[in-house]
Amino acid sequence: MRTHYCGELNKEYIDQTVDLCGWVNRRRDHGGVIFLDLRDKQGIAQIIINPEQQETFSIAEGVRSEFVLRVTGQVIARSEGMTNEKISSGQIEVVATNIEILNNSKPIPFQIDSIDTSEEVRLKYRYLDLRREEMQSKLRLRSKVTHFMRDFMDRNDFLDIETPFLTKATPEGARDYLVPSRTHPGEFFALPQSPQLFKQLLMMSGFERYYQIVKCFRDEDLRADRQPEFTQLDVETSFMSEDEIMSMMEEMTREMFKSVIDVDLPSKYPVISYQEAMNLYGVDRPDMRIPMKMVDMDEIMKGVDFKVFSGPANDNASRVAALKIPGGASISRKNIDKYTKYVGIYGAKGLAYIKLNEDGPSSPILKFLGDEVISQIISNTEAVTGDIIFFGADKTKIVNESLGNLREKIANDLKIYSSDWEPIWVVDFPMFDTNSDGSLSAVHHPFTAPSVSSEELINNPEAALSKAYDLVINGSEIGGGSIRIHQTEMQQTVLKILGINEEDAQEKFGFLLNALEYGCPPHGGIAFGLDRIVMIMTGSESIRDVIAFPKTQTAACMLTDAPAEVPKKILRELNIKTIK
Repeated sequence: MRTHYCGELNKEYIDQTVDLCGWVNRRRDHGGVIFLDLRDKQGIAQIIINPEQQETFSIAEGVRSEFVLRVTGQVIARSEGMTNEKISSGQIEVVATNIEILNNSKPIPFQIDSIDTSEEVRLKYRYLDLRREEMQSKLRLRSKVTHFMRDFMDRNDFLDIETPFLTKATPEGARDYLVPSRTHPGEFFALPQSPQLFKQLLMMSGFERYYQIVKCFRDEDLRADRQPEFTQLDVETSFMSEDEIMSMMEEMTREMFKSVIDVDLPSKYPVISYQEAMNLYGVDRPDMRIPMKMVDMDEIMKGVDFKVFSGPANDNASRVAALKIPGGASISRKNIDKYTKYVGIYGAKGLAYIKLNEDGPSSPILKFLGDEVISQIISNTEAVTGDIIFFGADKTKIVNESLGNLREKIANDLKIYSSDWEPIWVVDFPMFDTNSDGSLSAVHHPFTAPSVSSEELINNPEAALSKAYDLVINGSEIGGGSIRIHQTEMQQTVLKILGINEEDAQEKFGFLLNALEYGCPPHGGIAFGLDRIVMIMTGSESIRDVIAFPKTQTAACMLTDAPAEVPKKILRELNIKTIK
């Protein structure tokens, strides 16, 4: 139906007759001449309809935005001073000799190129929202990313193997989406949170290198960078160490960023331990573009009379830390109050500060500290005139989360960044978290290998580190993985520490435990969040902007009105009764 795309036309096509197909982006009537901006997947071409072409002109008079047209016409150069350098076809226009309306359109609920449309409306009319150049560009980039991933995996001898969607619920940290079985009354499948166990079984099957770009499902509370269904590049290898896996994935991400968005990542990514990341940045996914670090104040504050500081400083489960903001003395009291409210989200009871003004330090807490302590604070934080120092004093987790997230928020507000792109590996994660009741839970999943022997693990599980590694870029964790447990004794030890007895272990994942006994090779892997990678590559604020048909923050689809009730007949067939 077409000979050319609108966006490919340029001066080289002048005097040629072309057939174009697309949507009417805008229609303008200028003194008897009608102008149409015709849009297709490659761009926009300006169409001129002169009144001398009576039949064509008559058709054009009835055309409105988002009508679908086929236009035949001659390419001519735009008049001097009328070119548009913002579009690739901006030096030419097409004089129409024939217009065919392939389909008309109702008045649209929002202008396609509008930037003020609410997300609710955009998601309800997603098929219209996806016509926008911004969305088209993001999804084209997403396609390039997945194409690159497949090509890289293929070049490195990985096999693309599919794993089941209907499987068994396993403990992986979030709630499962359950699917009732009609043929097994009262029993349920679970949609996979990841293909974790199946990819480990593939290593036991001798494939050695597996990958899959796969949908995963987690029924958890949502936020800007989470969805109930998400896509990941899933990778597993045999006979490779942590360093070897990390090196290969470094190579993949480095080549991918260069190929897709022409960004040069470092030739070698820095590595930081989990503990160091928490001490310096308060989070396990530090944004290394931000030239600010948290500084421990425990030793300085142990002897002060100010119990807000001395209490946590003398408590092993607590911490006092300072965060210097370069040039932050200009932050107004109103904004300090705003930041105080912000850290309250993470449990902080307040936000003490010291401003370093031209006439010296100022703060409501100066009178509680004394000149010597204030001098030590300024020296240890390397603060200078014009800076502000914020303090956190509470349980270690609260201080880390509040100051760590405050660091990122202020950096974003004040644009305090030292570079555009900064990757970093975070390693040496703890094996276990301690729950409020004293029990332990796996930091990653119960199949992650520890860095210690079974005996050491049993004797001191809280201190044990794991062979896990996360790749963080610009403060976003884009990939996480680990070496897996490949010996039965170690796997049973970990399950026992987690409070899973032998009977429960066999019931939940006996198939994995049995497989371990038949010559399981050492193996490990990693999974990359595709949605999150594309989000940071495109500079989007939400992964909903890089997914064709996303869910809202309540895990609903505005377009299809899902989830929805189903007829009682179907529920009866599934042996399900709903209670409202």
